Amino acid sequence: MKKKRSVSRHAVNWFVHIFLALLAIIWVFPIFWVILTSFRAEKGSYISTFFPKSYTTANYVKLFTDTQVLNFPRMFMNTLIVAIFTCIISTFFILSIAYCMSRLRFRLRKPFMNVAMVLTMFPGFMSMIAVYFILKAVGLSEGSMILVALVLVYSGGSGLTFYIAKGFFDTIPTSLDEAGYLDGCTRWNVFTKITIPLSKPIIVYTILQSFLAPWLDFIFAKVICRANADYYTVSIGLWKMLEKENIDNWYTCFAAGAVCVSIPIAILFIVIQRYYADGMAGAVKG
Repeated sequence: MKKKRSVSRHAVNWFVHIFLALLAIIWVFPIFWVILTSFRAEKGSYISTFFPKSYTTANYVKLFTDTQVLNFPRMFMNTLIVAIFTCIISTFFILSIAYCMSRLRFRLRKPFMNVAMVLTMFPGFMSMIAVYFILKAVGLSEGSMILVALVLVYSGGSGLTFYIAKGFFDTIPTSLDEAGYLDGCTRWNVFTKITIPLSKPIIVYTILQSFLAPWLDFIFAKVICRANADYYTVSIGLWKMLEKENIDNWYTCFAAGAVCVSIPIAILFIVIQRYYADGMAGAVKG
């Protein structure tokens, strides 16, 4: 009887591992294909073979040197600037609001959280026309102010996404706060010296989400930038590469651009993932 159970358990384990391996292949294959395409020597999107016949690095060279039609380096820098400032402001907004909702008790607290939850159910692009005309009315829709407008748009609504951080703060014992108050700490001291050091996992998550939002967004960037090519972000640039008049010459550069866009995200994750592990260890000890 035990032998039959052991055999059946091994069979289930084999099936699960094979199934997970297939899922991994399905998930990784498109990424692998994009990387191969970024090195493809044959130009254009209409070719007879699925995999490249020959390889070259000219696509990356063209992406960063041919700036007459599509200035990818400038788009990359625009997006990096917007993403960095948005990440800093949004992270501060989200963590501050989440801490207030978790620790403070005040009138209309629950109605505020209910309203915030309802608003997050609606996609943000529903308000893009109203947001654009507000930005236009205050002079933030032309010239270099477009980048400022993008930072304000991405970071302004980020505070509504405080629920995940609030849930994490709720798991930190309030007795730690009370001990800090007995030692003479203010609420700001408790927040910065007690809560934040124990909240590294949620801080890492918030930073990643705050950075990814402007880095990957297309709709708001397209509406606000319009035809101002000097202030395009990488998402608009990649979209332009696939337009009818550009796709034949820029298709492989599009794949190269997609690879380049993923590099800052990977670097950011690699740099801060160790803080995630340290924060989890500290939270368990606390």
